[in-house]
Amino acid sequence: MLAVVPPARPRKLAKVPFVELADGRLQGVVSSGSDLDRVYVSSVTAGTHAYHCSTNNNRPCGGLRGAPCKHLVALADEAVAGYGAERVVRYLRIDAGDGVTTGADLLARIDGRHEPAPASVVFDRFLRHLAYLELPESTAPLPELHWFPSTRAER
Repeated sequence: MLAVVPPARPRKLAKVPFVELADGRLQGVVSSGSDLDRVYVSSVTAGTHAYHCSTNNNRPCGGLRGAPCKHLVALADEAVAGYGAERVVRYLRIDAGDGVTTGADLLARIDGRHEPAPASVVFDRFLRHLAYLELPESTAPLPELHWFPSTRAER
């Protein structure tokens, strides 16, 4: 049976409803601070530390002005909260040493530049996760999640 790693500490789902270390990037969905109907898809690529932030329909974030925007800081904050700083630093291949406790600490240690990245794959994965919230409550297994480790011992 696979072990499920618990979050390092609780996350703020209203601000960053989706964060993952996948596809060679720290990536996720960040809510807009000014428009309830807008979300941003933000990412930092492992190794190169190229970063990007755009709306879910690929309009670039206005906060990207030669440095990571506030959406990227929020994403990094929640990644550190959810995965732990050590795991995020290792995944992104950052030479950080000790002292990374926040997303701002993490982003201060990257030497990347803005590089456009597709938002559609990340946003589609987020929407697929949201669809599970709309399913009726049931204890029956979901075929597409057959690989997911069970939280209770099978008898």
